[in-house]
Amino acid sequence: MNFTTLLTTIATLAMLLLTGYIGGKTKIIDEVSTEKLSALILKVGQPFLIIGSFFGLDYSRENLKTGFLILLLGLCMNAGMAALAYLFAKPVRDMDERKLSEFTMVFSNCGFIGFPILYSLMGDIGLFYGAFYLVSYNLFVWTWGVVILARKRDDIKITPKKILLNFGTLPCVIGILLFSLNVPVPEFLKDLSSYLGGLCTPVSMLIAGANIARRSIKKMLTSGKVYWVCAVKLIIMPIAVTFVTKVLGLPDYMIIFGCVMAAMPGPTAVTMFGELYHISPGYAAELVGSSTILSIATIPPVVMFAEWIASM
Repeated sequence: MNFTTLLTTIATLAMLLLTGYIGGKTKIIDEVSTEKLSALILKVGQPFLIIGSFFGLDYSRENLKTGFLILLLGLCMNAGMAALAYLFAKPVRDMDERKLSEFTMVFSNCGFIGFPILYSLMGDIGLFYGAFYLVSYNLFVWTWGVVILARKRDDIKITPKKILLNFGTLPCVIGILLFSLNVPVPEFLKDLSSYLGGLCTPVSMLIAGANIARRSIKKMLTSGKVYWVCAVKLIIMPIAVTFVTKVLGLPDYMIIFGCVMAAMPGPTAVTMFGELYHISPGYAAELVGSSTILSIATIPPVVMFAEWIASM
């Protein structure tokens, strides 16, 4: 594992976040801009990022088998983290804030931030694993994630259409089919996926920084509730995943991969759902902003810890 590259990636993400913050403060990136850019990333960038992740490796039965093992690992990880989050969110008294806290503890920004971290540590194979993980992630977001938000609400429903036809799950299915059937992909389509998928990380960090600029940093970083959620999300969850995968005797790369996916900050889906369903959108923004800022400091030591445990 190349930790020099990891630290360089973390520093780059931090500077992108700072640039977005400055853009937000100077009104270069206003609320209308962030809304439009979020739609661009969700509906254009993310699908191409996911599909393009399958283009980095040549087809082989072994790679396909490993991919589905990663998918199974993702299902088990999300189920385990969901159980822990349900318990860890109990101290948050306000129901809406508890739901958002629990959602944030379970789910993470495993695509826009997780993918560059995986690439820095594992190269193309890391992105390939990440694409399979996103299948389980999106299935959980649109099932258990909706269940969390729907508590004591009659207007929030789970539907098969939402589970299967969304901008996360559908590209995963397309990518898996292309890889499984060993479909030849023209170079211009690979380049197109690279260009459009490459928008995700920089633009999403700019959006995150701009959103932070519209909140009180002092309030964000002095809230006991927010710190508790961030501690669970950024430290407890990845350490738990590391120990469980080690005890189960999984290969070193799966231990480290699982830790990285669990150690990512809160997803932008928190703010998206918060605004969509009118569930404390301000608190949702605080969770995403705080966890993103703090993750810059927590990711390197947590990943180093996972590598140490894996090597024992």
